[in-house]
Amino acid sequence: MVTIAKIKGFDAFVNYTQSIDPKGPLVLFYFSGSKTAEGKSWCPDCEIAEPIVQAFLNEVKKDFIFAYVDVGDREYWRNPECPFRTDTRTRLMVIPTIIKWKGVQRLEGSQCNKRELLQMLFEDEED
Repeated sequence: MVTIAKIKGFDAFVNYTQSIDPKGPLVLFYFSGSKTAEGKSWCPDCEIAEPIVQAFLNEVKKDFIFAYVDVGDREYWRNPECPFRTDTRTRLMVIPTIIKWKGVQRLEGSQCNKRELLQMLFEDEED
């Protein structure tokens, strides 16, 4: 069963990571631009990826946590000093990005639109 978490901002992300149980289920972080009042991300690539990712999540039969992380508005994200870009745990170059927590696997940009790559994040998981 998929457990969804919604995280807004870098400080909330850091707080959330500190509460992750290392013996608990797999945690995937999905980094995306903040939503407008109309419920759409300012990031066009995020808007393309989100329905594909959501459809995939609806089909996965494993227990895991999927955390949506709002990286902020366009101006905040574009700043080269944005902590999502500079922090060693994330080092984001583009959004959307999906990171497998405490692993090396990640999908960046248009890779998030590909079901076969989403599937590989789970196939690589050791049971």
